[in-house]
Amino acid sequence: LLTCARGQRVGIFGEPGVGKSILLSDIVSGTDADVAVVALVGERGREVREFLEHQLGPEGRQRAIVVVATSDRPAIERVKAAYVATSIAEYFRDQGKHVLLAMDNITRFARAQREIGLASGEPPTRRGFPSSLFAVLPRLLERSGPGRVGSITSLYSVLLEGDGTLDPVAEEIQALLDGHVFLSNELAQRNHFPAIDVLRSRSRLMDAVVPPVHRADASRLRELLARYADIELLLRVGEYEKGGDAVADEAVAKIDAINAFLRQASATHESIEKTRQRMREIAYEGA
Repeated sequence: LLTCARGQRVGIFGEPGVGKSILLSDIVSGTDADVAVVALVGERGREVREFLEHQLGPEGRQRAIVVVATSDRPAIERVKAAYVATSIAEYFRDQGKHVLLAMDNITRFARAQREIGLASGEPPTRRGFPSSLFAVLPRLLERSGPGRVGSITSLYSVLLEGDGTLDPVAEEIQALLDGHVFLSNELAQRNHFPAIDVLRSRSRLMDAVVPPVHRADASRLRELLARYADIELLLRVGEYEKGGDAVADEAVAKIDAINAFLRQASATHESIEKTRQRMREIAYEGA
């Protein structure tokens, strides 16, 4: 549903505690990229250890280069950690490798850049961020992508405020990237993991890299999810009447199968072929 291309830049947006770091670690441990580079910027020391020992695991650590600057380090060090990780990824890309760059998280990079800007006398603008930050972000993010002989596929986790709204930094990052995956606090509370809000998320390069059958199946599942969202309140209050809308009836019949398809336990991996087959079964052949 959110297929990414080599060299694509994707943001994973979510409030605290919805599973951004776990999703990143699962992608790193399951990737078939030649090299994985992980940047942990502004994280707490306990979170770094948990990420390395439990979330990333032995298999992930063997294939990953990890750059760390914890929250207690100076702002300049936290900023440099993002640049160092990107430079490492660029080195391997220039050697002809396909690199996965995962940064957790870029919001804390922005906050460190704000500390530096304000300390140097820059006036605060939007939400207290100096204007220089909005010049720095594209220079960092544009360094990822395809090269002449290799590629850097980058994933950046973005911390949202408690109400899930986009602050100026999140809005700017979303505009700069090639795709965005939004994690839903409501889904996380329902124990639906990964808590990806499919209807709010988008991969801008998906249509360019998947076959027509895949694209049609994904569009059909999105249509069913959207139709179910339209009538969910009616279902909860018992006001929905079957037979008035064929698409809505199909969405109600298949919603359990769709939700089961969208769930996946951490540290488990599925092949793209098996995923496509199951998606087609749900979309057209019945749940």
